[in-house]
Amino acid sequence: MEDQRQDKTRHPALNYHEFPRPGKLEVRATKPLANGRDLSLAYSPGVAEACMEIKANPQDASRYTSRGNLVAVVSNGTAVLGLGNIGALASKPVMEGKAVLFKKFANIDCFDIELNEPDPHKLADIVCAMEPTFGAINLEDIKAPDCFIVEKLCRERMNIPVFHDDQHGTAIVVGAAATNALHVSGKRFEDIKVVSTGGGAAGIACLNMLLKLGVKRENVWLCDIAGLVHEGRTEEMTPQKAEYAQKTDKRTLDDVIDGADLFLGLSGPGVLTAEMVAKMAERPIIFALANPTPEILPEVAREASPGALIATGRSDFPNQVNNVLCFPFIFRGALDVGATTINDEMKIACIEGIAALARATTSAEAAAAYAGEQLTFGANYLIPKPFDPRLMGVVATAVARAAMESGVATRPIEDLDAYKRGLDSSMIRSSMIMRPVFEASAQHSRRIVFAEGEDERVLRAANAMLEETTDKPILIGRPEVVAMRAERAGLNIRPEVDFEIVNPESDARYRLYWETYANLMARRGVTPDVARSVMRTNTTAIAATMVHRGEADSLICGTFGQYLTHLSIIEQILAHDGLHPVGALSLMILEDGPLFIGDTHIHSEPTAEQITETVMGAARHVRRFGIEPKVALCSSSQFGNLDNVSGRRMRDALAILDAKGVDFAYEGEMHIDTALDQASRARLFPASRFEGAANVLVFANSDTASGVRNILKMKANALEVGPLLMGMGNRAHIVTPAVTARGLLNMAAIAGTAVSQYG
Repeated sequence: MEDQRQDKTRHPALNYHEFPRPGKLEVRATKPLANGRDLSLAYSPGVAEACMEIKANPQDASRYTSRGNLVAVVSNGTAVLGLGNIGALASKPVMEGKAVLFKKFANIDCFDIELNEPDPHKLADIVCAMEPTFGAINLEDIKAPDCFIVEKLCRERMNIPVFHDDQHGTAIVVGAAATNALHVSGKRFEDIKVVSTGGGAAGIACLNMLLKLGVKRENVWLCDIAGLVHEGRTEEMTPQKAEYAQKTDKRTLDDVIDGADLFLGLSGPGVLTAEMVAKMAERPIIFALANPTPEILPEVAREASPGALIATGRSDFPNQVNNVLCFPFIFRGALDVGATTINDEMKIACIEGIAALARATTSAEAAAAYAGEQLTFGANYLIPKPFDPRLMGVVATAVARAAMESGVATRPIEDLDAYKRGLDSSMIRSSMIMRPVFEASAQHSRRIVFAEGEDERVLRAANAMLEETTDKPILIGRPEVVAMRAERAGLNIRPEVDFEIVNPESDARYRLYWETYANLMARRGVTPDVARSVMRTNTTAIAATMVHRGEADSLICGTFGQYLTHLSIIEQILAHDGLHPVGALSLMILEDGPLFIGDTHIHSEPTAEQITETVMGAARHVRRFGIEPKVALCSSSQFGNLDNVSGRRMRDALAILDAKGVDFAYEGEMHIDTALDQASRARLFPASRFEGAANVLVFANSDTASGVRNILKMKANALEVGPLLMGMGNRAHIVTPAVTARGLLNMAAIAGTAVSQYG
């Protein structure tokens, strides 16, 4: 069975590293190199200008080269994961993996460097010689005590951050987990007894960090393969272990575990027994971090002490102590301020940031990445998850601030709030472009009713609205279901306490709503009995009725069901307010910027007049994002070369727009590539009405628009905001079932702007 299990994991792992091309990294150019001019700038003779600037001012290396965002992961392969001394070459997959994590989580470029050099002094010489190339050094998987020597020498001789992640990364995450475990258990660092197993680099660094956090030296008991570290012991001793030698007759882990508040395991499987756990203090904290098998399995520890707070190094148990929570972000902050070192102040700031984030409401993105897991602060959620996009902004900003305040920053950041916003926007892709909308929304306090209030995505969006905006969410749903799902999602919001709720099963306004609906629909075949039924079962109808009655300013629906079904209901009710839909506009956020697509849903085969309405509505909405619209009317016909249906519609729409004298740029009819490529358009049609690429594409039928939208999502990794329902006075928006909680929050911000501003 064990062989079968290994086969199931071994082959996928090997395939992952081999295909579609060997390894996990590649190098890409960040500047164009398409012609002779580019070549002369990238290399000779233009490159000399950058060289001379750097010679005159070495700090300019971060301005003209990638050095300020480049880290080296350096190893000699003498202590790799749980594999031991496998050598530099065999360690390369691990170091490549570390580089990938730097890029994924903090957008830091990284080279992995594996060195055949076992001598720590010579290894330090090689690392120091690489200082001109890199902005920082991450030492990795170097055996103890050599790692202490290498790091010490490099830190003394280099003027850039040098960070041994096995030591300090582990110590930081342990520090954050311990901070929150003590918070849960009601204990303090200065009062606890700590028993640790493992005198290697990580173990010693963790103990050193616990002392900095307030643990008293006399309350630390360190054990290793030779037993308790005590005064007079000579076997398996190092200077680092000697710092924790106790003056005592006790000699074993079992001798010292009695009354321990915190067990810190960085050793091997089975070291801690259930009998030992039973001797520990009430609500003991057990960090069994050996991989792949911990010092004690969580279920065994909890059986011995039901109140135990447990963390491991494994992802299949709660509270994984994972260095990726730390190292990308501490390097991000250090690099961005040009820190000359990573000091204790920066490490403690990192701990505080990680710990505080776990105590905050879980992000929607993290909840989606870890679907099914309970992400509520407490015994089973002491530290945040690696895929929480807030980590970079929170932790890197705290590190940058600490570097500046402690005097090791050579490029201080003037506006840390703006810096954090920039980091957040790099992780939450919609953040930057949505900023003008959120700012406009903040000028008003609007009531936004969500038709599907029991959906967890809606609950997370409502929670975010309460935290980040001035708008007031109203949820339609059964209060007991909403409360249960909010609690299950780890959200500290409750119906009728934090937000208004409309209960379709029993609400004091029920009669008012069905009578209103019956009056509106009396000549469309809706009897009072039908109206009563609709107001009990159709939440979109309830939401639209509330907007019509003035009890809500805007509605959002569509997390399930068919778009046009929702539209039909909304149109039936809000048409009585003089509103009619003119088109649906989707904002697609691509790597090179935003692109708007319309009409994706409303008119299957629009007339020229309807296309004109879509174009004008799109231009209005694009300006909400602080972007000046450049609209392309797209067709298979190009500037009159085909006499087909789409070409004729677009030419007619162009004529209508010309007659209206609108105040934005538009052009057509043309192919998509012509719309997006200025050079192609200039060659085919020199008299084009605008320069550069179009940022709005309007199509002659919804099938084409929707198809382009979906292709961009699936093949270009575009992030969609919308679709925005145009023509409804910003009083109704219909999302699609694929919407995320972040997408709902974005739509709420759009709905939160004043009705008079946008139609």
